[in-house]
Amino acid sequence: MNYIRKIKIRNNSKASCTKSGLIPIKALNIFVKLLRFFRLYNAVYVTVLFISNVLSRRKLLRFYSQYVNEGDLCFDIGANIGNRIGVFLKLGATVVAVEPQNSCMRKLLKKYGNNNKVFLVHKALGSREGKGNLILSNSHTVSSMSKEWIDCVRDSDMFFTSTSAFQWHENVTVPVTTLDKLIRKYGSPAVCKIDVEGFEYQVIKGLSQPAEMISFEFTPTPKLINQSIESIKHLSAIGNVQFNYSFGESMILALPEWVDSSKICNILLSIPYKTAFSGDIYARFIA
Repeated sequence: MNYIRKIKIRNNSKASCTKSGLIPIKALNIFVKLLRFFRLYNAVYVTVLFISNVLSRRKLLRFYSQYVNEGDLCFDIGANIGNRIGVFLKLGATVVAVEPQNSCMRKLLKKYGNNNKVFLVHKALGSREGKGNLILSNSHTVSSMSKEWIDCVRDSDMFFTSTSAFQWHENVTVPVTTLDKLIRKYGSPAVCKIDVEGFEYQVIKGLSQPAEMISFEFTPTPKLINQSIESIKHLSAIGNVQFNYSFGESMILALPEWVDSSKICNILLSIPYKTAFSGDIYARFIA
């Protein structure tokens, strides 16, 4: 079924945002437009990002403590500068952190290079091993291997980037491996977090076996939602799996109960594509 056709009949998901503890989408979009009008959103975005990073550790610990136990293995795919690594370590896990950007890897090596519970992999992930093109940004948080994602984000309200706030200025060739290869080398993770700025489907296609729980980012634009749905279909073909989701960095599951692939797809298609929020989809494999 071509899910992209359903996007034309998206319903308002304001209730879901409210349950997740977020500002209603309409009010947030008005606020964003005001910041842009007064040319303040760059400064506000950087400030909010810094404060968010400082305050998010407790929230992350509370969330991941439900799924990570002492001695578990966690994958951090798209580790960036490592805000999840410290959380997983605090919970007693061993961490495999994958990051292709040189600038981010230097910071990770400086902080975790001598930690025997952290394995740093200076590569990207994809559907197969080889080489890939990474498009670098002046902000390391939005570098991506997906030109389609960059184009969609530029034209949307996502991440406050629909103006020239961020620049994508350089293409670099990076080595690519797969989730299957990582599992073969390090073992199967209790949690596999994937945040690769629009390249999630390609990463998930590199997996052919269940993992306990996988999370991956979704972007509510028409083209990219369809990729998220393809990711859900791929995971559903691997094994018995249930889904949930959250908005932004709330780390609060929007649904009181986990649902099947059909229901989560319908929910994703009901999210307004002009929202200023991305989110995460959680897949939990059932034995």
